[in-house]
Amino acid sequence: MTQELTTSLQAEPVRPSEGLGWWRDAVIYQVYVRSFADSDGDGIGDLRGARERLPHLARLGVDAVWLTPFYASPQADGGYDVADYRAVDPLFGTLGDADDLVRTAHELGLKVIVDVVPNHTSDQHPWFRSALADRPRGAARERYHFLPGRGVDGELPPNDWESVFGGPAWTRTTHPDGTPGEWYLHLFAPEQPDLNWERPEVREEFDSVLRFWLDLGVDGFRIDVAHGMVKAAGLPDIGHTEQAKLIGSQVLPFFDQDGVHEIHRSWRLLLDSYPGDRIGVAEAWAPSAERLALYVRPDELHQAFNFQFLKCPWDAAAMRAVIDESLAATASVGAPTTWVLSNHDVVRHTTRYATDSPGQGLRRARAAALLTLALPGSTYLYQGEELGLPEVTDLPDELRQDPAFFRTSADGQDGQDGQDGFRDGCRVPIPWARSGASCGFGPGGSWLPQPADWADLSVEAQTGDPGSTLELYRAALALRRELPGLGDGRMTWLGAPAGVVALSRPGFVCTLNTLGEEVELPVPGRALLSSAPLAYGAGPAPATVRIPADSCAWWAI
Repeated sequence: MTQELTTSLQAEPVRPSEGLGWWRDAVIYQVYVRSFADSDGDGIGDLRGARERLPHLARLGVDAVWLTPFYASPQADGGYDVADYRAVDPLFGTLGDADDLVRTAHELGLKVIVDVVPNHTSDQHPWFRSALADRPRGAARERYHFLPGRGVDGELPPNDWESVFGGPAWTRTTHPDGTPGEWYLHLFAPEQPDLNWERPEVREEFDSVLRFWLDLGVDGFRIDVAHGMVKAAGLPDIGHTEQAKLIGSQVLPFFDQDGVHEIHRSWRLLLDSYPGDRIGVAEAWAPSAERLALYVRPDELHQAFNFQFLKCPWDAAAMRAVIDESLAATASVGAPTTWVLSNHDVVRHTTRYATDSPGQGLRRARAAALLTLALPGSTYLYQGEELGLPEVTDLPDELRQDPAFFRTSADGQDGQDGQDGFRDGCRVPIPWARSGASCGFGPGGSWLPQPADWADLSVEAQTGDPGSTLELYRAALALRRELPGLGDGRMTWLGAPAGVVALSRPGFVCTLNTLGEEVELPVPGRALLSSAPLAYGAGPAPATVRIPADSCAWWAI
């Protein structure tokens, strides 16, 4: 039986976060540079292409853009293996292109966040090349984790740690004379050796790197593997395999060590020394919402990605539980909560939410977008989700570039004990136009092939279509800016039948139906926006509304 919707909240004249920092309720759009827009026809996205497409983001209604790494890199892991933190890789343009992008974004009212990768460098970084040339226990090697192996002849890795990408987290070096040497630690690919953050010169170098980009005008940093820079003393064994599956479920000797917080506190002081609310965003996997909140204490970073919400199943009770835990944890430290559904490392949520019903994934994705944008705090959008793009699941093996795809399990057999190796499916270049060699991505082809039907999902095809996912996002983001009760601030759960999520913000109600059938509710107020057409009861002033299956609606009260 349907429970009556009630609320005691009063509308407020301004957003609670006004004047308290743009980042507290910002909508931030992730650009995976390689797959966003190509300006020179080489099939790979670049900074100039991204700059030319910034008006799309301004029209969409986001507040900021986050750019994945564009630094000089051998591209062993899509640019997350950095050889020079102060240079732009020629693949993506020049330092002048980066400067132009930042200035154009600011002219359009968009903030710019860039990635910083402090846990590891490329194996082509000058520091690591010097380390390989140095003697065991030499000063150059102290910047990384070099250790002798175990076993009679040092033939075994120093401990049992596994790479997140699968296989051992250690690679053995070779002396100039061809004899085997020490081992070095890499929690990701062998081409990504981990830095030793116990060394003062490592900390000094990254302070300098942050200042370089802050001086260029960026508004903040997304900190890659923000939970990983500090390792437990003695690098102890874990004692079992498939360690990647433990990330985010427990504290590991190589992840979420308490020592990382000292680094983030020092970075907060650095960020606060610059004008204009420059921010730090943690990509941190923690075993609980409470431990994640430690990264956003008042003297640490400004935001942390909420991966618990991303991983939440399509279930009303589970969603409420994750939302409650997230809000309670961040409220305890006075920080905003972030909400994210997809990124460059996970299967797109349009596909994750699908089961066996045609169109179900897209219906749920559209509904999830409205729920997410209604929640208190800041929201991250991944490029192409505003187009309803699905995961590309049929890429040929020979075209894949995810390094985890090429790693075998620790026992040398087929399979993975780390990530699944299929991250390329969410990185296929996005479509801009109905026609062309790459649907407007660039004047040539694209580094990963786009499905034939993506022309109909392009920005051009969806613009002006009131039923399109793009226009749904544009309308939702416009309302989010217009309505004072959205963004940062208070939220109250409302009574609702099983399978329905109903929440109230000042002057606003959101109703989400997670069921496979429509549900009838009392009309909460004046309909503002819905992910699927609503149907009302009879009469000039209907008392009930039928919310379609897998859909969400916004109401003014």
